[in-house]
Amino acid sequence: MVVGVTGGIGSGKSTVINSFKKLGEIAVYIADEEAKKLMNTSEVICKKLIKLFGEDAYKDSQLNRAFIANIVFSDKEKLKKLNEAVHPEVYKHLQSFISENASKDYILYENAILFENNSDSFCDYIITVTANIETRIQRVKQRDNVTSEDVKKRMNNQWSDQKKVMLSNYLIVNDDIKMLESQIVRIHNNLTKKKA
Repeated sequence: MVVGVTGGIGSGKSTVINSFKKLGEIAVYIADEEAKKLMNTSEVICKKLIKLFGEDAYKDSQLNRAFIANIVFSDKEKLKKLNEAVHPEVYKHLQSFISENASKDYILYENAILFENNSDSFCDYIITVTANIETRIQRVKQRDNVTSEDVKKRMNNQWSDQKKVMLSNYLIVNDDIKMLESQIVRIHNNLTKKKA
């Protein structure tokens, strides 16, 4: 069983995932981390990105993230092309991961743009994580050492929480750490019953 976890930037998806991991035999696939690894190791992706962004896309055989982020976060068409270059390889990788972890209670598949890139099609259930905008901006500023303006730019490239929530099976509001645990336990119990 694959459970998608999505939510806007800074909503606290990692915190939520870490809480779930304490509750059982759960495999976790973080799309963003796996995509980053594949952008450095997959020849197919490397070739596509050099063709798309030029030789500066890689520096010392590593993806030049700052260079690419600068381009894609202010050009939606280039962001779309980046996703088109990377996602097919990530999907293949994800499918292998799902097969290898079929015996687990369930697989948490974390993807910030789950709906935007149609990855919801891999999921049996979907959880959307939300938090108020100010909290999200503060979290991202601290984590990535960026300005509020940079965070807002990234937010503008993602669907609104309302749109995601309407297409989800579960909602987690991540504004209060005490309330967070009980929401997660309730969803975990629900999911493990469905698996039984």
